[in-house]
Amino acid sequence: MKNYLVILLTLFTLIVTAQSTRKYSNEFMNIGVDAAALGMSNAVVSQTSDVNSGYWNPAGLVQLEDSQLALMHSSYFANIANYNYIAYAMPLDDRSAVGISLIRFGVDDILDTTQLIDDQGNINYDRISTFSTADYGLTFSYARKLPLDGLNFGVNAKVIRRIIGDFASSWGFGLDAGIQFENKNGWKFGLMARDITTTYNAWSIDEEKFEQISGAIEGQNQELPETTEITIPKLQLGMSKTWIFHYDYSLEAAVNLNLRFEENNDVFSTSFASINPALGFEFGYTDLVFLRGGVGNFQNELQIDNSENLTFQPNFGVGFKYKGIQIDYAFTDIGDQSAALYSNVFSLKIDFSVFR
Repeated sequence: MKNYLVILLTLFTLIVTAQSTRKYSNEFMNIGVDAAALGMSNAVVSQTSDVNSGYWNPAGLVQLEDSQLALMHSSYFANIANYNYIAYAMPLDDRSAVGISLIRFGVDDILDTTQLIDDQGNINYDRISTFSTADYGLTFSYARKLPLDGLNFGVNAKVIRRIIGDFASSWGFGLDAGIQFENKNGWKFGLMARDITTTYNAWSIDEEKFEQISGAIEGQNQELPETTEITIPKLQLGMSKTWIFHYDYSLEAAVNLNLRFEENNDVFSTSFASINPALGFEFGYTDLVFLRGGVGNFQNELQIDNSENLTFQPNFGVGFKYKGIQIDYAFTDIGDQSAALYSNVFSLKIDFSVFR
């Protein structure tokens, strides 16, 4: 019976995650993209201005001067789960731009042992197969400059596809919207509203396969889970500024406030909303070499003695850019200071203006 546990636990997540309104849904879309941004603890909502803006704040796409391509890879759970990202963006004219991106978070080659024992009670290893569980997020972005100098806006249309082998799958749809503003003193401000339409997911479950395993553990998983879930909106507010020293050196500092409309373990939390700050910096030399750092994910974790302990997630990153090709690396959760998973993240960005 234990051989059925992997499949049962996977399907059980549908019961937990498929309620009409959820605190956490489509969380793979909140991990973040671009090693440069992750090195700054995701504090980039106000100043993002490249192909990755389609994820962080689509308003930043209007800063593009030419087409750009971005790639990213990271692994979790000792390389069991892989997180991959690809994005492309281009300006339409001097006032608007478009972009498209795809995220995949998946675990592949999971052993399916539900048919290991045949009808006669014999164990047959030839009946073992493999399957994958994967989440996909496809985003279409559009950005435009507004008549007010320094004010830009952008929108995202998202298509979510989630697959658990042949057992279950879902489709989801939602919208994001963002704005950016830069004043004459160089201060930048940003607002990103995610899932403003309460992103909706509809699940389809193979009832025949569910029946084959639903009785594997007596008294559990006897009913099909509900087949709909809704992702509640989230807000991200950001502010940043860049200083130039002696022409060759730059320092960019940024702060983000991440708001969820529910009560959780964030450092500031009420029954109406919770707020989690993030701080980041980037030190650059001649726009060639970059050193980044940040801290975020502040949580009040409950200890075994019922006391609370404040944890946080420090990140570190480096980058190198030469003739339109930029390679970035980030190491997240340095020293395992939070419950978040640490990861080594690599990303590549290509600006096609270098080939013109």
